[in-house]
Amino acid sequence: MRLLSVVPPSRRLPRAPAFWSVAVLLVLMLAASGVPSPLYRVYQDEFGFGPGVLTTIFGIYAFALLASLLVVGGLSDHVGRRPVLIGAFLLEAVAMVLFLAADGVGWLLAARVVQGLATGALTSTLGASLLDLQRADRPMGAFINSASPGLGLSVGAVGAGLLVQSVASPDTWVFAVLAVVFVLAALGALLLPESSPRLPGAVASLRPRVHVPPANRRPFVAALPLLVACWALGGLYASLGPSLVADVFAIDNHLVGALLILALNGTGILGSLALRTAAPERAMLVGALVFTAGVLGTLGSLALTSAPLLFGSAVVTGFGFGAAFLGAVATITLGVAPGHRAGLLAAVFVVGYLAFSLPAIAAGIASGHAGLTGTTEVYGATVVVLALLAVTALVRARRAAGSLGPAATDAELRAPAQLPG
Repeated sequence: MRLLSVVPPSRRLPRAPAFWSVAVLLVLMLAASGVPSPLYRVYQDEFGFGPGVLTTIFGIYAFALLASLLVVGGLSDHVGRRPVLIGAFLLEAVAMVLFLAADGVGWLLAARVVQGLATGALTSTLGASLLDLQRADRPMGAFINSASPGLGLSVGAVGAGLLVQSVASPDTWVFAVLAVVFVLAALGALLLPESSPRLPGAVASLRPRVHVPPANRRPFVAALPLLVACWALGGLYASLGPSLVADVFAIDNHLVGALLILALNGTGILGSLALRTAAPERAMLVGALVFTAGVLGTLGSLALTSAPLLFGSAVVTGFGFGAAFLGAVATITLGVAPGHRAGLLAAVFVVGYLAFSLPAIAAGIASGHAGLTGTTEVYGATVVVLALLAVTALVRARRAAGSLGPAATDAELRAPAQLPG
């Protein structure tokens, strides 16, 4: 606690610069989580492992992240945002050092576990800080929370892909720089104002659980199928996307594999931007329909073995992902009390990362038997079904809202409580 008092309150950042600083830190952390994706095939060649081990390395990160979300996801609501941020950024630096030292699968697993623990703590704490620090007349927190995963993963994957193609030791360049950056981020967190109400019960909050406040449960359940569909497809692209490009479409270029991840995640930002002023349920509905069309295009690209159609479909899918996730986050977090923000966001990302990891691991194992093409076809069909379930629920909700009659106010029509649970 003495370290936290080094910077007096008068020298800390004002609210607006603090908000944008937190947004940058969130993107930076997510970029680091996307860096290993283009490097997986490099590690495969160097250490000699197959798709099953690859997706295990990918999945163990998500499991560690989930454990972190479940245990410390709401801790910053009780002890403050800055202590959690400082500790988690230092842990991220340790993970980067482990990547630097990696000379086998065991080291990669250890590095990803440590990175997952740090990322889980940072995801909920940085996200809650954005909700705390946003302007009341310009609520940008939900938009940045929904757009930052796509931006961060894209920056990390493409940056790493460029280095793989252009330098002799890309992992050394990437992880040495990130280790220094995360130490600086921990020091920079000292300049942030404390925005948490610091509720009592810090020790009790460490009991693993998913906490959704009663007022937010119906919209949370309503958004569930769409969250699972979007994040499951993101997990497939992040883990097996570069292998799909190389093995199915015969494009043996690390940068092109990274560009597929960019095509999905980068356009997610455009989807969030395009629907940022729409009512949350409208953003979810439009996003779900566009997402479904994009996945159907991806299935068509596999049938035709068309790389241009694969990339074009990824762009469409990513746009839908961004819009749908923005609507889901805005709907779920609408009206949440300050002391429950980190915990609620942790619950959202627990669902997201479960969907991000478990199906991708299953796909990696299945691809060894059914092949990448067959596995991806079944995977794509499954997420289409989930997205259409969400569309059905949203259409029913809109019809129910219409039955309120002319006396219904705009606020009533936009209220997430009207979504079916």
